[in-house]
Order: sequence, then structure tokens, then C-alpha cells
Amino acid sequence: MFGKLFKSKKEQVKLFYNTDVHSHILPGVDHGSQSIEQSLEMLKTEIDMGINRVILTSHVTAMTFENTRESLMDAFLKLKDAVTDAGLDIDLYLSAEYRMDEYFDKEYVADHLLPMPGNYILLENSFQQELLNLDELLFDMQVKGYKTILAHPERYTYYSRRRKRYEQLHNAGARFQINILSFTGYFGEEARDSALWFAKNGMIDFLGSDMHNVKHAHIIMDYINSKEWKRLAPELEETVKNDMIIM
Repeated sequence: MFGKLFKSKKEQVKLFYNTDVHSHILPGVDHGSQSIEQSLEMLKTEIDMGINRVILTSHVTAMTFENTRESLMDAFLKLKDAVTDAGLDIDLYLSAEYRMDEYFDKEYVADHLLPMPGNYILLENSFQQELLNLDELLFDMQVKGYKTILAHPERYTYYSRRRKRYEQLHNAGARFQINILSFTGYFGEEARDSALWFAKNGMIDFLGSDMHNVKHAHIIMDYINSKEWKRLAPELEETVKNDMIIM
């Protein structure tokens, strides 16, 4: 569907930044890549889009993906070795996408989090409702020196009819990371409308692929060759800070 909407040109358009801050390329730890081979293929598509630094943000979620620093580091070292053996010119950094739930509470209290460079931390809300103590948690994390990033807020449909809440969170210091896939309509029209609203209001701090497989990569590659992206990208360049995470 999306390949028909956004037809690729002969020469692939590059993204205006070089760092992907949200990806599920680390193999075998969540519902993203399931093998080293898949991970290498996904990294090759990142390179094709101009990305040379990827922050690996696998899910850390109660019950489903109760990853630890040790389990993620083990997969990370194996992938780094494979990247070196394959001769890929891309730098990898290990972090995680933390669902704010009871497992996160335990890891946070134990000081077991894996922040990005610069002490940025990627947080995911529930898709059913906002965390009841979200404001208090974000404030506490900021006091402790974390720079909080809310993952794909455009996908939380409970915010779509009360967008003042976005403004409250942003004004309180939460950064917003929007998925490029949301602009394509991949997550539905409501998420697409919200993503465009963020762009119009200058509230996109980071863009992410949120890539779980090669299909996602190809949809993004097609989209950044589209006329819409050509119109949108100059606006986004004014606020997007992907490359400032790793200085």
C-alpha cells in the first residue's frame, strides 16, 4: 500500500540527520529483529537513508519483555561483532524503550536503567491510558539528571482530543519523539493527524524509525522520497535534535 503511495526515485533521498534514536534492531530480545541476519539487513537500510549512528532501544516491558542490562548487553556485543565482520560503517549505542509499568518501577529504583548518551531516556506510555503519576515520575527523573523523551506520543489516542496535555508535558520538560512511520499513515489516520499537528506546532524534538523489520524500513524509504516529506522536512529541521544526543 505505502510503496504505491510513495514511489521511490532512482537515487534514495537521505534523512537530514544521522542518528536514529528509536529502533528495534537488536536481535532476539523483543518483537523486532529475530536474528543477526535480519539486524544486518535493517542496518543496511539505515545506512541507505543516511544514518550512521543507531541507538538500539529494545522494549523493556512487564510480563512480555522483561529485559535486563545483562541480556541486552549480551545481544549488543554479538551484534557489534557481526557489524564489524560485515564491514558496515555504522556506530551502535545501547539503550532501551522503557514502558512505564511495575517492571520499570523496579528497574528504576534499583538504578538499572540504560540511558542513551547524554543521559536521555526513552519512555513509553500505556496505549490504554496515561500513567496516573506521570507528572511526578517525569519530575523525579529530571531531578535525578535524566532527560526524559516520550516515545511516539502521537500514537496515544487518549491525547488526540485533549492536545493541551501535550503542551503541559512539553512545557514541563518532556521531549517528544515522533515516528516517521506515523506520517505515512501506517498507524492510522489519527496518529498521522497528531504527528502533523506536532510538526505544525514545532513540538517534535526527535524523529525515530521505530523500525521493527525491513518492511518498516522500506516504507520509510519510500516516504522520504515523497513530495510531502520534501515539504515537511525543512520545518522539522528547525526543532529536531537527533544528532545532538551524541556529540
